[in-house]
Amino acid sequence: MGHILIIDDEPEIRTLIRIHMERAGFQVMEAESGRKAIERMQEHHIELLILDLMMDDGDGIMVLRYLQENNLQPIVIALSARREVQDKIATLSLGAVDYVTKPFSPLELLARVQAQLRRQHPHATHQSEIIRLNHLVLDVDNLVLHNDGKPCDLTPVECELLKFFMQNPDRALTKREIYKHIWLHENYDDNNLSVFISRLRKVLESSSGSQYYLQTVRGVGYRFSGERR
Repeated sequence: MGHILIIDDEPEIRTLIRIHMERAGFQVMEAESGRKAIERMQEHHIELLILDLMMDDGDGIMVLRYLQENNLQPIVIALSARREVQDKIATLSLGAVDYVTKPFSPLELLARVQAQLRRQHPHATHQSEIIRLNHLVLDVDNLVLHNDGKPCDLTPVECELLKFFMQNPDRALTKREIYKHIWLHENYDDNNLSVFISRLRKVLESSSGSQYYLQTVRGVGYRFSGERR
């Protein structure tokens, strides 16, 4: 499998994406401009591009046109602050397979990358990451929780959050600790976290077979605890 190339003129965004991609086991390269991206592609086998469309030194459209002119066909996921339908249509018509608007969730972007690569390599041998805790079975790659045998789809953020809890049962996790692990910064948004906790509680309560709970630890954060066998 080739490299993932992140093309964005904002170093903070490149770093954020790179951390999540490398965490998932991908080989990652960076380019701060369209021209640098073309240089990287001339020197390395690039399988997937995460491409910012608007950059100072050669924009993403130039990269898409370069790919067309040279009959190159890496997977392209476009990033843009533009939300207009015509911009999306124009980008997809130039060969991008997906269009993600800024600001974006890096976990959602990771899920889109993984989905595109699975389509590209449908017969590739890959063992999905499975987290087990008594009656709970979390299929991380496919974003599915099996709760006492009953499957439930999760969003990328919900999946990563539940994975963190399942790997730390019966431990009081602080809100700051949770945010640092999932969102890679410590300035947590209490309302945002509460929404995800509420969703996970509904998932866990959807089956009467497995009794796990997300307990609120007053003044601290949350604890994932329940049955033992």
